[in-house]
Amino acid sequence: MIDSLYVAWRYVSFNWARSLTLIACVTLIAVLPLSLELLLEESERQLLERAETTPLVVGAKGSELDLVMNSLYYGDTVPELISMANLDRVKTSGHAAAVPLYVRFKARGAPIVGTSLDYFDFRGLEIAAGRQFALLGECVIGARVAAELGLRPGDDLLSSPETLFDLAGVYPLKMRVVGVLEPAHSADDLAVFVDVKTAWVVQGLVHGHQDLSKVTDPTLVMDRFDGTVTATAKLAQYTQITPENIDSFHFHGDPADYPITAVIALPNDDRAGAILRGRYVGAATAGNEQTGQITVPAEVVAGLLADIFRIKSVLDAVILVVGLATFLALVLVFALSLRLRQREIQTMFKLGCSRLTTVRLLGAEIAIILTVSAVLTLVLLGVVARFDEPLVRALFVR
Repeated sequence: MIDSLYVAWRYVSFNWARSLTLIACVTLIAVLPLSLELLLEESERQLLERAETTPLVVGAKGSELDLVMNSLYYGDTVPELISMANLDRVKTSGHAAAVPLYVRFKARGAPIVGTSLDYFDFRGLEIAAGRQFALLGECVIGARVAAELGLRPGDDLLSSPETLFDLAGVYPLKMRVVGVLEPAHSADDLAVFVDVKTAWVVQGLVHGHQDLSKVTDPTLVMDRFDGTVTATAKLAQYTQITPENIDSFHFHGDPADYPITAVIALPNDDRAGAILRGRYVGAATAGNEQTGQITVPAEVVAGLLADIFRIKSVLDAVILVVGLATFLALVLVFALSLRLRQREIQTMFKLGCSRLTTVRLLGAEIAIILTVSAVLTLVLLGVVARFDEPLVRALFVR
């Protein structure tokens, strides 16, 4: 048998181009479905883990999937906005704590998450360098944002406008990076966290002006009467919040009417969660359109995963058909190879080799090709398993 393996190895190495082609075909057919299985299992774990640790999400009526994906994974699709009054409603119910979320804007491609300090306790996020945000205009960034953008505490980060031409005249906000989070291996690594009021500054709802009582430029002042100063359109809004101008930033209107995208509700216990859900369902049944909706992220993500695995079954069927076609092609290649090697086989017979010896030589060639393919398959699957978390975040979650 060792002699047969040696002769087969010499033949395979001599015809290296044909052998490499066969090895590549067998390896790909084995790696593709197994890699897909690993990635889907990891995506299911990541999605469910984050969803199961988020009890309830309150948002505007509409797509539950858009609401959950925006609130948990900071998806690009922004759901209908709700007001801060919804946060107060959850808090005053006495059944749950509430964390606001305003996920709408970006800074150099990273989502800006307007929230409160309670969010960090809820997610178990720790500061690796610097400190938490404490003032208007400060931000804390995720570990991957810091690595990819090369930022550290003390640097500045500019928000991105929603559109190329901002007709509302809202200028980008230069935020001061005051902290970098420990790696959480979740969507939080990809985000820029600010206080929800800072997110309103980015939108232009909270802004500051120059002190008109000290302005001497006549082009900035339209009129002065009884201590009231009327400014012209030339008056500039601040694009950076500093200790010198922070006191000039102010609200227009009732802050309870200011927008957020969602509220994460953290019930005191299962009974409190059921009561809170019942109140929203009851209000919706009564036709109160201002109530919004309350969703269970785990249920929404489970439905999403059911759709993913339906797609997976189609992919498995396609891969099975391709694998069958490849197998038939391999059989055809070996059959043609036998025809081309008839003179070699006849020479082996003339040298006294039996038919069994010929079969052993051909079987050894196939065994060598399959063994090399199996080793390569294990190596590639090991690489996929090693980097499945970042691959899933890049391909599926983000």
